[in-house]
Amino acid sequence: MLERQVYRVVACNLAKNSENKMHDDTVARRFGFAGGLVAGVDVFAYMSHLPVARWGRAFLGRGVMEGRFTKPVYDGETIDVLAEETADGLAITVESRGEVCATGHAALPDAAPHFRLDGFPATAAVAQRAPVSEKSYAEGSWLGIPPFRLGLEAMNEYLRGIREEEPLFRREAIVHPGMLLRMMNWALMQNAILGPWIHVGNTVQYLGVAAATDDLTVRAKVAANYERKGHRFVELDGVIVANETALVAHCHYVAIYQPRAAAAA
Repeated sequence: MLERQVYRVVACNLAKNSENKMHDDTVARRFGFAGGLVAGVDVFAYMSHLPVARWGRAFLGRGVMEGRFTKPVYDGETIDVLAEETADGLAITVESRGEVCATGHAALPDAAPHFRLDGFPATAAVAQRAPVSEKSYAEGSWLGIPPFRLGLEAMNEYLRGIREEEPLFRREAIVHPGMLLRMMNWALMQNAILGPWIHVGNTVQYLGVAAATDDLTVRAKVAANYERKGHRFVELDGVIVANETALVAHCHYVAIYQPRAAAAA
């Protein structure tokens, strides 16, 4: 019976060359950070390790997990992912520098919830991106991405990048939860030209296992777009779909697409 587990990993900023310059040391320092941020999707990938170790493939097919990213994680830091068993799953915490950087919860329902794909129409990314504004993510609008196939070589490269040693992913050529969540980032990035921005939280209900050889897409509705403390937030309600018909995950995703310092600049 699992009571408390610790997963220690050296964080790596895989997004140093990303279009999102919040992962660049110089730009991130202008926003008050010590350096470029390790992406929230990669912190979520580290957080996913213990639920997968606990429940295996079943978690990837019907588990649910949330993550909230409250403090930065930096490249080269040794972080501790802690999981404590609760009455309904695992409470997860990420600690670094003596601080709590992220919190979350994972659970394994007896079955995945019934979910209909027809409420999420197939949507293409915009033909030509424009600089981001409130209109880019108007409430009720739909966002999509071009079909994406990870492939075995890129799958292995990604697993090395996040230091993932769980053998299930390589043995069965399964797309990692962190990579699935990264596709929600793309729904923002491929539909507007963004400045520096920050992914702050998400909840993912897994509905099916994705293979590295599947063609994956995102169908996401803008659920909310609002200002809070000078930041502009966007919330997405989206699904990840394999081969146009199979549901892989239902995601609620939150990002600051215009941080306060950028809006004032």
